[in-house]
Amino acid sequence: MKAILLNGSPRKDGSSAHLLEVMAKKLSERECHTITRSALDLLSELETPFCTHCSRVCEGQCYRGTAVEEFYDLVPQVDCLVVASPVYFGTVSAEVKALWDLGRKIRSEKGLLYTVGAGIATGGGRFGGQETTIRAIHDMMFIQGMIVVGDSSPGGIGHQGVAASDPATGDQNAEKRLEIMAEAVADVSWATRELRSFRTREG
Repeated sequence: MKAILLNGSPRKDGSSAHLLEVMAKKLSERECHTITRSALDLLSELETPFCTHCSRVCEGQCYRGTAVEEFYDLVPQVDCLVVASPVYFGTVSAEVKALWDLGRKIRSEKGLLYTVGAGIATGGGRFGGQETTIRAIHDMMFIQGMIVVGDSSPGGIGHQGVAASDPATGDQNAEKRLEIMAEAVADVSWATRELRSFRTREG
């Protein structure tokens, strides 16, 4: 089983990075190989690092030959995708939004169809917009046809996902929820792996 962990923070060594490191460890304990990517790094190669809707049917011309293309080529090969974002005005970071908007082509190719997804958010306080941020991540995933893992575990991940407070290195509650999330993501990924065998990509 393979997973992509996407760091949506502009701070490469901040709370989102820490939480994804914990998530990677927990998933590896469940026989899941993880690949971590930074949205900021992926977008840094682009002259215009956001979608301008240059064509009605996206052909990925704006990111051809860049790390973004490599990322979207990798996506159909994994079983799950976990997105971590800091809270910006009650929603995801600009980096997460920009990268996801560039995914119009992968959506038409059904590259994320039935991929298992989960969200992690970090706010300035315990109640700092984490749930609305996770909900935004879920909405993005739903539109791609992903299978979203929420509070489905008996142990309780959190209403929608893992909500942490900055700095997350001292947030023991968040780390406990990551353990539960990793178990749920792994369980759902194993249970649905046959569904992903039906994904096809054209082009």
